[in-house]
Amino acid sequence: MTANGDSAGEPAPPSAKRRRGRFWWAKWVVGFALAALLIAEGVYLWPRLHESWQSLTEIHWGWLAACVWFQALSMSGFGRVQKQLLCAGGVEVGQRKSVAVVYGATAMSVTLPAGQVFSTAFTYRQTRRWGASPIVASWQLVISGVVATAGLALLGVGGALLVGNRVGPLKLILSLAGVVALVWAGNYISRNPGSLKSVLRRVLAVVNRLRKRPADHGMNKVADVLGQLESVDLGTRDGALVAIWAVVHRFGDVACLGAACYAVGADPRLSGLLLAFAAGKAVGSIPFAPGGIVYVDATLIYGLTAAAGLPAAQAVAAAFVYRLVSFILVAIVGWIVFAFLFRTPQADDAEFEKEFEQRRTV
Repeated sequence: MTANGDSAGEPAPPSAKRRRGRFWWAKWVVGFALAALLIAEGVYLWPRLHESWQSLTEIHWGWLAACVWFQALSMSGFGRVQKQLLCAGGVEVGQRKSVAVVYGATAMSVTLPAGQVFSTAFTYRQTRRWGASPIVASWQLVISGVVATAGLALLGVGGALLVGNRVGPLKLILSLAGVVALVWAGNYISRNPGSLKSVLRRVLAVVNRLRKRPADHGMNKVADVLGQLESVDLGTRDGALVAIWAVVHRFGDVACLGAACYAVGADPRLSGLLLAFAAGKAVGSIPFAPGGIVYVDATLIYGLTAAAGLPAAQAVAAAFVYRLVSFILVAIVGWIVFAFLFRTPQADDAEFEKEFEQRRTV
């Protein structure tokens, strides 16, 4: 018998076995997959690493400085997008505060497991602290994500057109029309909440009838949400500024990749540069590993080699410089900003975290 009275030879209770969880094997699969990717990339790149190292030792420091500057411009552009969207919702915030949150959120996104969730919650909490209502804070997150995704899609389409692929004008028009329609619909609803209120009242009545509740049950909550949504007014000026700064954000990032290529002595084709960038960003949106480490690098190297016309050695060196600036340097700056400006817990943190979780699960 043991000290707590159990027999030493008896098997562990079933509850102890269940603590491992149903998907305990997933981390091993992910680990082996990452190891396989690293080995495959190492085998592929090993003959070219010496030449890549030579390119890095002969780096053009002026282009490296330009690479850093373009990345800072890209981050500042996204800060402006966030600032302008909040301004449309009646929330005034300075550019420095907005950019600081962008750096902090990006650092979380690219370094933490499930970083997208942490970064989104962090941005939501800060915008709520600046005075944004829950609707405005959520709306800003959604629209900024849509604008960024649309910009990336247009870059990919532009690269395909430059390289000579057949991208019909209908697809380009539909992509642009979809973004415009989404912005217009949001603006129309914010200016005419009564039209949406009547529709929601009918939908709510049907739902309440199925749940055997009064027809107007929950209508006060709907009215409160519409009242907050009415405060969002993305006018022509704000919409134009959002579009301009979204372009600055994306093209600053592309220019950073181009400067990284020139820094190692390469001369990439513009069409291939756009395609490699778009492919790298698209693959990086898959939350397989923090910062898309390994598979984003492999995508960039392949894209720069196959589409931009770089020799493999220069593609490896250019991808290394670009990731050093856009991933490592941005993450370091972001965590420094977080440590100095956002590390101290606030009294309302728990309330905003609970609010964000409730809105995320709706």
